[in-house]
Amino acid sequence: MKMKIEEYPCVKIKREAQARDYEITKGMECGERLARHGRSFEALVKRREELRGAKTGAPAKKGP
Repeated sequence: MKMKIEEYPCVKIKREAQARDYEITKGMECGERLARHGRSFEALVKRREELRGAKTGAPAKKGP
């Protein structure tokens, strides 16, 4: 008798996000995928800086 192991919600969310990302990028060339991930990373960095500025009340820093 096999026991069913319950999946954590965070694991389910991660797997769904990976599946969506795969569907979006499966037909792309390597360079296209790299450019897409680069844009995503830049947006993440920008958002992080905005949030840091919001926490301290200071404007967000420019640069790395």
